[in-house]
Amino acid sequence: MNDAAAPLRVLLVDDQELVRVGFRLILERAGMVVVGEAGDGEQAVAAASAHHPDVVLMDVRMPVVDGIEATRRIMAGESPPRVLALTTFDLDEYVFATVQAGASGFLLKDAPPADLVHAVRVVARGDAMLAPTVTARLLGRFTAPADADRPTVTLPALTEREREVVRLVAHGRSNAEIAERLFLSESTVKTYVSRLFAKLGVRDRVQVAVLAYESGLVRPGEPIA
Repeated sequence: MNDAAAPLRVLLVDDQELVRVGFRLILERAGMVVVGEAGDGEQAVAAASAHHPDVVLMDVRMPVVDGIEATRRIMAGESPPRVLALTTFDLDEYVFATVQAGASGFLLKDAPPADLVHAVRVVARGDAMLAPTVTARLLGRFTAPADADRPTVTLPALTEREREVVRLVAHGRSNAEIAERLFLSESTVKTYVSRLFAKLGVRDRVQVAVLAYESGLVRPGEPIA
């Protein structure tokens, strides 16, 4: 993973060259390094293996191999990068499937440049969710536990405090916000979150949120905590 003093290394994956050119300009102006580009998922998997980026900006709808399968293959590799899914529509079943495959978050393609830069940095850190309100709506729509086509997910045994932290993470709350809500220090919350990653077998907060919804711990339409 990226050294704190080194610029973030990003792989751009989109079947539209003009989109890639625009993203490259934005990211390079922000001091990041674009280590490669790919026009479909198959090229993306090869490029990720060759260039070892910190973050992959992954279009979800592409020819040959789509972003869902490409993300799944990339995440199956050794020391995989973070993946940020790119979409045109915020409520997109393809985006949810990409998150299920291992993406750490998603971003609308028409987001302002500052949001793109912020999203890449956030995903690289793995310490905050993107667009929590939209993320909650997306997960709430596509992770209903009653869906007969989706197997039931059971969480490992969690303490009540751990369950509270999971709920707040699933609602997009930062460590500082969770600390204020639960009357804990921010460092204590950070420790809780790190332990939850290990306990749940996930790499970041978005994956915690997916499990929270799939297990029924957080339910679609539940007010944001």
